[in-house]
Amino acid sequence: MGTSADDEQGASPRDEEWPEVEKAEKLARGAALKWASGVFYRPENLEGLGQYRSRETQRNSSIQSRLKSTVQSYLEGVSAGLEQLRSAVQEVQSVCQELGAARWALLDCADRFQDLQQMRALMAEHVQLASVVQVLPQLFSVHEVFSHTLQLLRGQHLLEAHVEIMMMEHLRDNILSQLHLRGLSSAQATVLSYFSGLQELNESLAKQLWGIVARSLQLVQEDPVLFVTAVRIIEREEKIDDTLLLDATFLPPGRPKGWRQKFYHVLQETITGTHFHTTRMDAGLSRHLEALQRDIVSELRVVKDLMVQCVPAHYNILSVCTATYHQALASHLQDILREDLDKQALFHLLKWVLHVYHSSEMMGHPDLLPEVDVSSLGPLISPELVDQTERRYVVKLKTSVLEWMPRTLNREFEEWFGEKEPKTDHQGFFQSDLPTDVIEMLNSNIKVTSSITNSLQQKVYNMALEELEAFLGRLREALVQYGKEHQKDPTIPKYYVPYLLAMLNNNLALSSFVPTLHPDSACREVPVSLQAALDRMQKKACQLLLEELLLDLQPLCVHLASRKWLSGSQLVNSMCEVIDKYAKDFSRVKKPVFTLLLTECEVLVANQYLRALMQKRMVCKSKEERGQFCDRLLQDATQLRELFCSLGLGRSQQNLEAVFAVRELLCLKDTALLSLEVLGFITKYPDVSDEHISTLLDLRGDVSKEVRHMVLEMMAQHPQALPESYQPIFSTILVPAPELPFCLRKGKCA
Repeated sequence: MGTSADDEQGASPRDEEWPEVEKAEKLARGAALKWASGVFYRPENLEGLGQYRSRETQRNSSIQSRLKSTVQSYLEGVSAGLEQLRSAVQEVQSVCQELGAARWALLDCADRFQDLQQMRALMAEHVQLASVVQVLPQLFSVHEVFSHTLQLLRGQHLLEAHVEIMMMEHLRDNILSQLHLRGLSSAQATVLSYFSGLQELNESLAKQLWGIVARSLQLVQEDPVLFVTAVRIIEREEKIDDTLLLDATFLPPGRPKGWRQKFYHVLQETITGTHFHTTRMDAGLSRHLEALQRDIVSELRVVKDLMVQCVPAHYNILSVCTATYHQALASHLQDILREDLDKQALFHLLKWVLHVYHSSEMMGHPDLLPEVDVSSLGPLISPELVDQTERRYVVKLKTSVLEWMPRTLNREFEEWFGEKEPKTDHQGFFQSDLPTDVIEMLNSNIKVTSSITNSLQQKVYNMALEELEAFLGRLREALVQYGKEHQKDPTIPKYYVPYLLAMLNNNLALSSFVPTLHPDSACREVPVSLQAALDRMQKKACQLLLEELLLDLQPLCVHLASRKWLSGSQLVNSMCEVIDKYAKDFSRVKKPVFTLLLTECEVLVANQYLRALMQKRMVCKSKEERGQFCDRLLQDATQLRELFCSLGLGRSQQNLEAVFAVRELLCLKDTALLSLEVLGFITKYPDVSDEHISTLLDLRGDVSKEVRHMVLEMMAQHPQALPESYQPIFSTILVPAPELPFCLRKGKCA
């Protein structure tokens, strides 16, 4: 215990100084006790205590030896480091002492440096004076050089003259540069005044150069040396400009000259001024465009074959000239289009711009390809301007058509009143030259534009249809006037009906020709509005013919369904003769219209016959008279029906069947069955009215009021709707209003 206490007392100062050591010792002791208690827990293990003690003693000795060796090596390293630090401190102190001595030595030499600065200034002044002395001979000879250079220019010794000018400019620029560096701006004006003759020489040289450039296309063929000389001088000046621009300290007056750009500018101005001056372009536009085509191709050949060899490759002279011609031509064409050109001039210009310019006859000429390529330069005139020009052309063309159409119509109108029948074709159909003339005129204008653009052809086609439609309207008005003149005097014109028939054939020809006008052969439809105009024209001609037929039939129709009619059949025979005469005339028109006329003629005859019945010119007074009336109706209707059948009109197409139906209604013997008969009649002819049936009942002469009332009541109970395909018959026939009974006798009023 005492030993432990002594150890604790002896360890206290060390523990206070090294607390980590104390902690490590405690941990080691604790670990050793734990190990010993585990090993010697059993009594039999105590026999090996000596061996354990010997082994641990050896191990401790080994550890202490290694520790001593490690500590010794560390101590030796620390000692060497301290020695090196002592040596470094001594060297630093030595350097500081030497630097201090050098500083004091420099301070002692400061006065001597001032003396050297003055010497340097004197030396610079001496160099300047030496330079001035060297250039004095050149300065004194400046005016003499000016005179010599001027003589060289007058003798067109351009290269030698340019060498002299460059030498004088170099001398002047050196002097000005020196003055600029020393800030002597006031002296620069004197130098410029002394060298003022350079300006005149430069202007004289430039004038000759630009004159040569302006005649370059001629010179490269006749005297290329002069043109090459001009290009060499221009390139010299460009190199001087580039050198001076790289030196940003000083730029002499008049620099940069930019003579290469001036070369391009003069060349472009020459090309533009030679060919593209604005003049009046009326009848001579075609010749002017041909001259441009010839001259441009010829001059581009010269550029491609000769001028390209006379200038450096980087000039791209062929591309520049091509672009110049293209742009100048585009501007020139715009100037031309500002004028009031006629339609022929507009057509030639559009064709030239859109087709000739790019063709093998001009910019695509074999002698120019492949070097000349205008495809990248854009169109000569913009698509908007092309469209505007096309519209102008259509307007001019429309004006021409509007002038032509009335003349043609007036000539046709005069022929209608002539002393000759209209012309006939190989089949004997009446016709005139009108449809052929009109269609050929329109078709030629449409087809000729196919060589320009599809859009122009479509515009002209649309205009042609509009004008054709308007022409048909005026032609219809002429027909109306034609009919009025005939109404005033039936003997005028002499061939009234033949010319109406000719107009129907003409209308049919126009209708068949119109689809051929369309630019697209696959599209053969006639526009709706134009077809309507054709239909109106045909309808008017048919109407005038039917009016003429009616005029001849009316004296006969007045006696239908009368006592005179009942007594004989000559009346209907006369009607058949008139109809047959007109049918022979109608046969001079082609089949579609002939069939239409025959149908309309039959409708007219049936209408007039039914209208005559509705006039109640006679009322049957007896059964025998009613039978005679029905027999006459049957005979007339059969005769007329057979006539129209012989002319080519089938029974199912005839309205005369209505006369047969009326006859069945009139010949019915039992009046009690009238309601049933009338019901069948109104079912077949749903447009018949109460007035029509009442008039037919009156014609019988044997219908009582009760039966009439029953029939009319039955009709009211069975209203009929008109089918969509039904052709009205009775709705066009008016029933005369019955005379109202009057209570007073006829005579004067009191």
